[in-house]
Amino acid sequence: MNTATLEETQALQAAMPAQDMRLVPLTQLRSRPSKRNVRKSRRTSIPELAASILRVGLLQNLTVVVSVDGQHYEVVAGGRRLAALKLLAKRRRIAQDYQVPCLLVADASARTASLTENVQREAMHPADQFEAFAALVAEGRPVEDIAADFGVTPLVVQRRLKLANVSPRLLEDYRADAVTLDQLMALAITDDHAAQEAAFYDAPQWQRSPQALREHLTHEEIDASRDALARLVGIETYELAGGGMRRDLFSDQQQGVYLTDAALLDTLARGKLAAVADSIRAEGWRWVEVAPRATHAELHAFQRARRTRRDPNKTEAKRIAKLEARQHELQDRLDDDDTDLPDEEVQALHEEIDQLGNELEAIDQGLTLYAPDVLALGGAVVSVDHMGGVVVHRGLLREEQAKALRAQERREAGDMDGGAEEGVQQPVKSGISEKLAKLLSAHRTAALQAEVARHPHIALVAVVHRLALRVVVDAYRSEGSPVNISASPQDGLDAHAPDVAQSRAAIGIREVRQAWADRLPQDPEALFTELLAFAQPELLSLLAVCVAVTVNAVTSRESDTPAALLAQAVGLTMHDWWTPTAAGYFEHVSKAKTLEAVQVFAPEQVNRLAKLKKAELANEAERLVTGTEWLPVMFRGVDAPVTEVPVVSVAEAEDAAADADHEEEHALA
Repeated sequence: MNTATLEETQALQAAMPAQDMRLVPLTQLRSRPSKRNVRKSRRTSIPELAASILRVGLLQNLTVVVSVDGQHYEVVAGGRRLAALKLLAKRRRIAQDYQVPCLLVADASARTASLTENVQREAMHPADQFEAFAALVAEGRPVEDIAADFGVTPLVVQRRLKLANVSPRLLEDYRADAVTLDQLMALAITDDHAAQEAAFYDAPQWQRSPQALREHLTHEEIDASRDALARLVGIETYELAGGGMRRDLFSDQQQGVYLTDAALLDTLARGKLAAVADSIRAEGWRWVEVAPRATHAELHAFQRARRTRRDPNKTEAKRIAKLEARQHELQDRLDDDDTDLPDEEVQALHEEIDQLGNELEAIDQGLTLYAPDVLALGGAVVSVDHMGGVVVHRGLLREEQAKALRAQERREAGDMDGGAEEGVQQPVKSGISEKLAKLLSAHRTAALQAEVARHPHIALVAVVHRLALRVVVDAYRSEGSPVNISASPQDGLDAHAPDVAQSRAAIGIREVRQAWADRLPQDPEALFTELLAFAQPELLSLLAVCVAVTVNAVTSRESDTPAALLAQAVGLTMHDWWTPTAAGYFEHVSKAKTLEAVQVFAPEQVNRLAKLKKAELANEAERLVTGTEWLPVMFRGVDAPVTEVPVVSVAEAEDAAADADHEEEHALA
């Protein structure tokens, strides 16, 4: 409570002597408040108060007592006002001997006077302040003048005016503490009182968070800070094109902008993508389409043509090596704990690393080729990723185009075999998506980490191998640290495989890391001292865990096998760590790829399964694979034995499955 009862107030007033008001030069007021001042909390908003005093004057006197030297005065009430006046004098906005109106009280009554001023004062409700600002504007006062009077920015005044314009019913409930200030700010995004009240009162209590209220009022608009097309086009371009928008005054400059013309935004985005589409058409594709908001489900309806990758020529290989070396050099600078880099330099290093990565990606794209028959049949979709970047999906085949390409490949294969007997088909080499490749390789990485943690000797070899490569073989030397090894825990595997966190490998490595974390001190010096006392086998065990967590074998290509030698050294067998399931594999590949797998572990079921829909086929494949030792191609590298696939007509089974789907569609029609 900040008010006193009538009896308390009368008692305080009775205890005070007659008032003595006088003007006191600012130089005679002690800067440090008197010990009799009952307010001990830190003073805030001094510059704002100083600006207000400069504009409208000191509207309330100070309360003082005579200092012990008889020449100065101590302030017992009005410390913020004194600090503001001293600040103005320091900035030479008022005279050093500025005459300050002061109420002189007796020394015996000083504490009572200070308590009276603070107890009697009652701050106005914020809603009253909002409405008072609105009243000043209604009187014709410019927003800039009001801001100067109160020592605030014009944005603060505009925000208070916006809050004053909220529905009167909501403001009354705000006064009654039934609506919070955060809720009021969210509702102020619109000036429509009916919409404000409907958003708040028609929603259940648990849906009245500021974010929920804001989303309810802007659900038909586009959040420029989150929308991919808005990031691609840019707010300035959209605004120059005449696009309407709504700004949330209570958000920062990067957020709180809502676009109201979705059609214009789409047109501007298509215009930007059209130039990219023209360059893609020049590659020779049969068709190229612009689809700014193409979804994963829509793109999944296409089949992907196979790509071939050529080896880089001498010039390209030299450029790749130079770019990668520069990347490593920059990353080492960022990872060097002994070098304290300013934020600007860190940002510049990150930007240069990104540029190098973009150039490497462009070179890699040039090494990936599509066969002429794929270009003649297939196409590409130019779209936008979630960050607003342009992305091109090449090698897309519609159903009829994929069939024609398979038939052409079978004819060419027959010609190359000198007219092989009709009906004898070569195995279909169909790849997997980049997403599935990353998912599988994330599981392989987790398993490899778990195995390395169990093999201290191999972990030691890996560390020495890294040192020898950088220090001896390449004669590469990092400055600023006697030992320059960067250790980056690879904890982001769930970004590629959401279920990897529940795998036995990930759980095991988490448990052993936590066991060491509970045992080891966090202080660097104490940790070094304790490690010195470790026996060598114990130290190697800890080394194995540390090395294991840095292992990264994630890839986006099925044909890649990162860390193959390391996997072979620890004897990695994915049978021990991974089980094929519908959700973990079969749902992510084509029907032909699933049937190819079924041909290995349940060949007698291929014809029956070929007639099933994809979801049913995936579930059946999961049931049939249980108890077998089948593994995907990515897991059948040097770390696992290869299972030979019989030469069968898998393509024929795929065609039969497609025909069955068409028959079902006609039956439903």
